[in-house]
Formats: sequence, structure tokens, C-alpha cells
Amino acid sequence: MEENKNKIITVGYLVLMVAFIIMLNSGGKHSDNSHGKAAHGDDPTAYKEAVEPDAQTAKLAYLNQVLETIASTDNRPKAKSGEEEGENPLAGKISPDVAIAKLQQGNIRFAKGESTHPNLDAERRLLAATESQADHAFATVLACSDSRVPVEAIFDAGVMDIFTVRVAGNVCDVDEIGSIEYGVAHVNTPVVVILGHTQCGAVTAVSQAVQGHAHKLETNIPKLIDNIEPAVKKAMELNPDVKGDNIIPAAIEENVWTAMEELFMKSPTTRDFVSKGYAMVVGAVYDIGTGNVTWLSEDKTFEILTKVEASKDKVVIGADSAKEESEPTKATEEKAQEEETEEQEAPQAEEPKVDKA
Repeated sequence: MEENKNKIITVGYLVLMVAFIIMLNSGGKHSDNSHGKAAHGDDPTAYKEAVEPDAQTAKLAYLNQVLETIASTDNRPKAKSGEEEGENPLAGKISPDVAIAKLQQGNIRFAKGESTHPNLDAERRLLAATESQADHAFATVLACSDSRVPVEAIFDAGVMDIFTVRVAGNVCDVDEIGSIEYGVAHVNTPVVVILGHTQCGAVTAVSQAVQGHAHKLETNIPKLIDNIEPAVKKAMELNPDVKGDNIIPAAIEENVWTAMEELFMKSPTTRDFVSKGYAMVVGAVYDIGTGNVTWLSEDKTFEILTKVEASKDKVVIGADSAKEESEPTKATEEKAQEEETEEQEAPQAEEPKVDKA
């Protein structure tokens, strides 16, 4: 009897020991897992993507859902009848936030290879022949002429969706500014996007020229891209340790801000629409390799607008504007005289060929 009792006690101890060992092993595994998470503690996003391969897809799906919610709820009221003073001329269109959301949605579809190619059928073309684009277009986009930047495709848009202005280097000079004003005030687009892009040939050429590696250019190209030089110099000033072609990405972004400042300086109409909240001007950079558009800070837009509003050199509506056009400033006259002198002194030779940027 005593012998059986001892056997039972022994078996009980063995069971307890096995249970204890199992608990220790489980605790060790838990500890390992905890340390694994802690190792990624500085970058939870990297850890999430490491353990969940589809995290990026899920994030894009969530963003798309948010954008759809905005697009379905944040619409402007219809325009009131009559010429009511102070009435929003774009009241019948979607709000700037919704317009930006639509562009973001389209770009997500494009970058994922899931474009829907909207508004490209015969019905839409017939509509274009019978209705005003002002009733349909929701964005004005200033972009580069580069063939790698197909604006409507990037935003998965179609006929009468985007009022597009394209020029080498997406610079903002008189022709582009006039076109943007038309897009805002007559096509009634609630958002203006100034779209730069990676590997921009114009910005690359100017960046290299500023650093002493000049390119031979045809007669009219220097005057076309002279707006880019201040952007390159600003990028170099803000990034003194960055040299050579490594400065180009920063210069591409600064070129967007420079174009925006030029737009606000020379377009009182655009300033007025943005100040009153009727429209919004935003900056963005398109990656020609991935298809993704990176949207720049909207806070910077208002910083630039505030700076321009405080400037004595901005163009204003009315007498001051007319005076500026009819009476060039001293600086403008001196620049014109310098250009004339350079043309007279320049040797008469064949026009140089353009080096591929």
C-alpha cells in the first residue's frame, strides 16, 4: 500500500516537472517574440510590412476608402441665382479637397496598374461637343512637356476632366500663368496642381550649368528655362553639403515652389480665388519609375501666398497692373539692354546642338 502511494507521488512530481518545463519553454518563446518586436520598435511601419507583406496594399485600400468618403460627402452647394455680391463663382463645382481626393484616387489606380480609363467613350466625346468643359473639369494641372509625364493617364482621368498646361520644366511664365488663370476663372477648376517630375531634363541641365557644366542650347531655350535657375540656387543654398547631380531631386521640388510663387506674384486672380477658399494651388512631384505622385505640403502654399501678399512687387488688379505693363521697372530695362548688347556682341555662328540632358 505504502509502495503504491510512493509511486503515485513520484508520478505526480514528474507531471509537475514536465508542466514546469513546458511553461519555461513557452515563456522563452514569448520573450523571443517580444524582443523581436522591440527590435523593430524604432520603425513600427517596417515591422508591420515585414510581418504583413500586404500592408502597403491595405494602406492604399484604406486611403482609397477615405477618399471615396470625402468625394461622396464634401460637395459644394449649387450656385445661387442672380449676381449676389461675394458669391463663390465655383459654388456649383466640387470643393478643392474633393478635387484633390479625386486626383489622388486616380493616381493610386494608375500606380497599381488598375486604371479604369474613365470618360473616354463615344458618349463622353459627344458630351464634349455639346456642353461646356466648365461644367465638368475639376482640376488645372501645370506639368512638364516630357513624354514620360502623361497627365490624364497619371490621374486616370478622361475627356473634360483636367485642364492641362504643359511646358518644358513646368515653368510658370506669362503664357502658363494666363492659361492657369483661364483654367481657374473660366473653366472653373477648384484646384491647380503644379506638377514636377523625377529626372526632369530641364532641371538637370540648369543644375549642371549652375555648377559649371554648361550645355549648348538652341536660341530660345535659355529664355524658356531661366525661371529654373533661382530654384536650383535655392536648393543648393538649403543643401550645402549636396553636390553634383545629387542636388537634382531637391532642385526639382524647389522648382515647383518657384513656379507657385511666380503664379501668385503675377496672377491676382489666382491669389484672390485661393485667399477666399474658392480654389487651391498645390505642389506635387511625379515619379516616372513608380507612377506615384508625391503631394507636397499645403501649408507651404499658404506660406508662399502670405509672402507674396506682403510683397510690393506683386501684380495687382487695376491701375497698378496697367502701370507695370506700360512702364517697365529699371531692372527690366537694364536686363533688356544687357540682352541686346549680348546679341550684338555675339559672333554670328551656327546654332549649337542640344546635348541630351
